Amino acid sequence: MNDKEIVSALEAVLFASGEPISKKRIAEALSVDEKNIDKYAKMLSDSLALRNSGLCLLKLENTYQMSTKTEYAEYIKKAFDIKRKTPLSPAALEVLAVISYNQPVTRAFVEQVRGVDCSGVIATLLEKELIEERGRLELPGRPLLYGTTKNFLRCFSIGDLSELPPLPKEEVPGDLGEQLKIDDSQISEEEGSES
Repeated sequence: MNDKEIVSALEAVLFASGEPISKKRIAEALSVDEKNIDKYAKMLSDSLALRNSGLCLLKLENTYQMSTKTEYAEYIKKAFDIKRKTPLSPAALEVLAVISYNQPVTRAFVEQVRGVDCSGVIATLLEKELIEERGRLELPGRPLLYGTTKNFLRCFSIGDLSELPPLPKEEVPGDLGEQLKIDDSQISEEEGSES
């Protein structure tokens, strides 16, 4: 296949999937070198922009996904009679911020930062697939650890966590991070049981 055919095949694969696909899987499907996937993705993105397509290409960490442009959301909702989802509450946004900047974290960490119970908010964020369980801490009670998902990246239109804006230095308690710092040796990948 020439480059143009590869880009067309990439578009077809991503469109048919509807979900993010890793560069490795794309390379295997198209029988091309994985190191060239970014080049083909850029060519596809440029092609979509050039023809003013209603679709765009999203890069989410080490994956790619086709998506509709946000400016056409109203028309898509009308066409499919999609009900407007409830927006995130200020409390949910706060919890999401604490988790995204400090992950992996326990519920106790989030509650200590916010000063209030967060179990309901965490359950909502899990339901919306903005956060996920990331194992357990090897401490008494084996508390669950939480981190953000690819859906979080997609919803906030960021490629990876390095694109989050920096936190203001003066608002972060100096020793709070050190008191609650999680040692990687304390994390267990075991899932299924709840604390």
